[in-house]
Amino acid sequence: MLAEALPLESRLAQDVVRVDTFTRGIVGPSIPMLGPVKDGGRIVTGTAPGCWGPMITPKFQGGHEVTQPVAVEGARVGDAIALKLRRVEVTSLATASGVMQTIDGRYVGDPFVAKVCPKCGAPSPATHLEGIGQQAVRCDACGAEVSAFRVANGYVIVFDQENAVAVTVTKEIAERIARDPASFARLPAASEQHSILAFAQADLVGLVSPMQPFLGNVGTTPSRDLPDSHNCGDFGSFLIGAPHKYGMSRDELDRHKTDGHMDANSVRAGAVVICPVKVPGGGVYVGDMHAQQGNGEIAVHTTDVAGEAELEVEVVKGLGIDGPILLQRLEDLPPLARPLTAELRGKAHALAERYGRVPLEVNAPITFIGSGATINEATTNGLQRAAAVTGLPYNEILNRATIAGSIEIARLPGVARVTFLCPMPVLERMGIAPLVRAQYGL
Repeated sequence: MLAEALPLESRLAQDVVRVDTFTRGIVGPSIPMLGPVKDGGRIVTGTAPGCWGPMITPKFQGGHEVTQPVAVEGARVGDAIALKLRRVEVTSLATASGVMQTIDGRYVGDPFVAKVCPKCGAPSPATHLEGIGQQAVRCDACGAEVSAFRVANGYVIVFDQENAVAVTVTKEIAERIARDPASFARLPAASEQHSILAFAQADLVGLVSPMQPFLGNVGTTPSRDLPDSHNCGDFGSFLIGAPHKYGMSRDELDRHKTDGHMDANSVRAGAVVICPVKVPGGGVYVGDMHAQQGNGEIAVHTTDVAGEAELEVEVVKGLGIDGPILLQRLEDLPPLARPLTAELRGKAHALAERYGRVPLEVNAPITFIGSGATINEATTNGLQRAAAVTGLPYNEILNRATIAGSIEIARLPGVARVTFLCPMPVLERMGIAPLVRAQYGL
């Protein structure tokens, strides 16, 4: 259940806002906000696993279970909010994931959004678990097996958070875990999802993977209600002309979304995400924590976990961005976009002097997130956003991203990171130079 809330204007801003409630898969203006938190204050959240748990819980109308949004003091439409990720920690002992298949006849248009019971026809039916395995999700009304998803090739993975390592387990162990899934998943008290651990699929055994937790869905509230997993250009494209109540046009999607669902593995502790404000107060939400993921999330799903996140917020007045800007950790930056060391700058100065006096540019890294139905569209979107916000010519952005930056896949089919070294006077004009200097020790 969402927390009761007095009108925002009648509430005092708080230094710290703790969030333990979730939105059952929807983000947008209809969801009441907590807070406000002070500009410069902190949001502390317990997060529920995203993707598979909500996917097999038919009453959810989105593919995640994100936190109730928090208003930020002084955030107005047209501003931006910098989220400084201070802590991103896994609390789950285990999770399960894999390649998905959908089951026809159990959804209308979109299996993430509009599930139906194949027997009694109930839309978004209430359900319960009976036993373990992929037939465990049952309709409360008629008892039919009702999940709209199957795991085609899946695994159960256990975690050692202290030593940052994870191992996929055998079928026997997976079935033992499946008999008490909520306990191993460490689902938060207010979470309403079924744990995917109940499926006990174990096709991949004994694979070791280091942990590098990050937030797959974090940002600000879109200006129209939509499924939380579809607050992006690729999954969001499923809403265009959709036959359910969240259907919209391409123009509406582009206008309202805030691209919080990035699945960029560098959105981790130590990074800064600068997000657009499209509703008063901004409405910061958090979810879809992953224990690890390579670039691209090629299986479409990864290791969704419960966790704890702590964010410090800062309002950037008048920035007017359409989607997120990311200040990555230094070690996560592509090599060509890292700030010059004093040694390299000295060598570059000597080279310039050899050919005549060439003033060396003072710059710093910046990453624009782009999204679209395909990775090519996402890349173009990120480049266009970069040109629009910086005021640099589009062709210059192409050159900078080529020789002093990089294009990287965040998620297939359509989220990209566009990174390049940006002139410091441009960052000053944007109002984010202090954030950039602090991030990179400039």
